[in-house]
Amino acid sequence: MTEYPKRDTITPRAANQRGAARLAAVQALYQMDVGRASLEDTLAQFGAFHLGREIEGEQYLPADADFFRQIVTGVAKHQLQIDPSVDKALAEGWPIERVDATLRAILRAAAFELLRRKDIPARVVISEYVDVARAFYEDDASGLVNGALDAIARSAGIDLA
Repeated sequence: MTEYPKRDTITPRAANQRGAARLAAVQALYQMDVGRASLEDTLAQFGAFHLGREIEGEQYLPADADFFRQIVTGVAKHQLQIDPSVDKALAEGWPIERVDATLRAILRAAAFELLRRKDIPARVVISEYVDVARAFYEDDASGLVNGALDAIARSAGIDLA
């Protein structure tokens, strides 16, 4: 009988913290977009109040705060390059401005990772943001996210193997 090593259930896994950072980044980008909050105010608010804390009965998972900041800052810094890539990946006649604000935040964050974070495999990025879409939507939004991100990756010449 083969014995398998026991999983450490006390220490949070890095992937969980990165996933939580992605979810928080989408929420922050939404807030910046809809609420017109500044980058500095948003980073300060999320750092102080959201990441890994309980708010109004909702427990926020511990997140990789540095990764969260990289995504939010990266989207803000490179949005003029990100948005055209997302536009090309969406159906004709549906530019990013016409997409629901939450979907817009998901697509921008994921596009940033695909286009600017070559150290993270594209399949991981796509899978993680499809999961984020599922956290917000019950309909076929996750399929739209999957298709758009696949198109962005292919258009950028990123290997999906």
